[in-house]
Amino acid sequence: MRELFLDRIDKRPVVCDGAMGTMLYSKGIPLSRCYDELNAAMPQLVKEVHLAYVKAGAEVIETNTFGANKFRLQKFGIGERVCELNIMGARLAREVAGDDLYVAGAVGPLGIRLEPLGLTTLDEARAAFREQIASLIEGGVDLIIVETMMDLNEAHQALLAARELGQFPVIVQMTVQADGSTPTGTLAEDFARALDEWGADLIGVNCSVGPAAVQETLERISTVTAKKLSAQPNAGMPRTMEGRSLYLCSPEYMASYAQRFIQAGARLVGGCCGTTPEHIKAIKTAVRSLNLHRVRVPVEVLGRSVHTLPPLPVATRSRLAGKLARQEFPVLVEVVPPKGCDATKEVEGSQYLLEQGIDAVNIPDGAGATARMSALTLAALLQQRAGIDVLLHYSSRDRSVLTIQSDLLGAHALGVRNVLALTRDTPQYSTVLESDASEVDAIGLVTLLNNLNRGLDVGANPLGVQTAYLVGASINPYALNLEEELRRFHSKVEAGADFAVTQPVFQVDQLVKFLERARSFAPDIPVIAGIWPLTSFRNAEFMNNEVPGISVPPEVMERMRAADSGERARLEGLKIAQETLVEIRTLVQGVQIAAPFGRYALAVEVAQALGMRQPVPSTPQP
Repeated sequence: MRELFLDRIDKRPVVCDGAMGTMLYSKGIPLSRCYDELNAAMPQLVKEVHLAYVKAGAEVIETNTFGANKFRLQKFGIGERVCELNIMGARLAREVAGDDLYVAGAVGPLGIRLEPLGLTTLDEARAAFREQIASLIEGGVDLIIVETMMDLNEAHQALLAARELGQFPVIVQMTVQADGSTPTGTLAEDFARALDEWGADLIGVNCSVGPAAVQETLERISTVTAKKLSAQPNAGMPRTMEGRSLYLCSPEYMASYAQRFIQAGARLVGGCCGTTPEHIKAIKTAVRSLNLHRVRVPVEVLGRSVHTLPPLPVATRSRLAGKLARQEFPVLVEVVPPKGCDATKEVEGSQYLLEQGIDAVNIPDGAGATARMSALTLAALLQQRAGIDVLLHYSSRDRSVLTIQSDLLGAHALGVRNVLALTRDTPQYSTVLESDASEVDAIGLVTLLNNLNRGLDVGANPLGVQTAYLVGASINPYALNLEEELRRFHSKVEAGADFAVTQPVFQVDQLVKFLERARSFAPDIPVIAGIWPLTSFRNAEFMNNEVPGISVPPEVMERMRAADSGERARLEGLKIAQETLVEIRTLVQGVQIAAPFGRYALAVEVAQALGMRQPVPSTPQP
């Protein structure tokens, strides 16, 4: 029915249905349930919702398949049921719509981040969309609505997947914030131009915001594309009352905006979260009464020109960057954020390290998952109060993309210039469970930092200024899946990493093998090796068995077993660390030494194996 549908909207606006999830929730289905699975478990309930919208006057019925892709279904343990649930969703809608109404296959976002900000490749995303859309077509839909898209790249993959499967109408709807940009920062004009170029039949906006913001966004879109538009706003912004989300826009208010949408160029109007059959009934009445006088002015679609700034020379970004560029073999020592809000010990310790010739300190992010000062705050304090260069470990764990962007802009304003991009820092002192929620991984974080260095935000919009970060990437030469570790390191280098930091080195032969392979794609990337001075046999056992990514070889374990504990064990651990440091001196371009339990003097003793000057006698050793 492709030509029939497009011919219909050429003649007059078409009314789509409203929210499926809102209606199912109102019928007692908890939010923890997989709503797409109801196509099989409670088909009659789904049909009741469809029928209510048909009776209200909807001409397009969306399938109950918004989250029926393999990635979202896997979260409920039913990732293998993509075909079944989409076919059933399409057939249920068709049974209600009959031959007189249109059935639109609802395709929502995958619920994961795509490259370069996430692990999922564009090909994998397109394959997932293709699997879902093929099933919807098999089930008998007339068109596809790709909706609630935050990431323009993801919307593109969905559109490509649909086009690979045949010639039928494809509507692509982005979701926007109050200012008309997507949650990833893409401006309305920019995503409209892109979707126009990629061949979407209708370009629209749905979800997230109420009618007013959608109206403003449509008006902006209409200035850059001649394509027909679509609008399905929420019934206002939700308000929470006694644990329930309430949408306050009345049917009459929604209907008045539906008329404005059409005047702005929309030819498909309906509703998203919070809208009900009562809203659609009012919209239908308003559309029928509308007398279209306005003719859209032809629009010349112009490509977007993005002005990027050339990144500043690496050697000029920080003292650490300069030392790496000059091949001076910088030495860093770890300073863990304090518990509570008093950083006096850490400031004094950093001053001591600076006096002993240490080049910089590195600060782990979220060490311990306890009530510790943030690594970013401590980094700024140490630079300001101790005058030492700082390498900030920054993990994307539990942080949204926009939060990360704000943190990094703020850190730069505070003087931080060196960042090690991590998905999550090693929980060396973890005492409570940590969440694995991440919108982006380390590869995406490197990409984001590189964009900021070129004067672009996460949505590739010019900031007018640029950061000057030295961007680091973590590598683990002892990873169980070495091929995957090398692949990820390659991706980090391509994303813009300037240097790399290894996990603590105990087995030099494995480090050599890893570096030999890594040099094939990263010949000029400086590598800073991690060194951990063991303090006891018990410490060695813990490191070997309970710290992810660290492997202590049997010969080292035996040496620490013989030393056991106390001063003898400390000296043996120091000797092992010094031997390792001397052995890797010609293999890497710098070293990062841990200071177990805040023993900064121990780290300085390790560094003395390089021939550094002895500690200043008058300086107390923390």
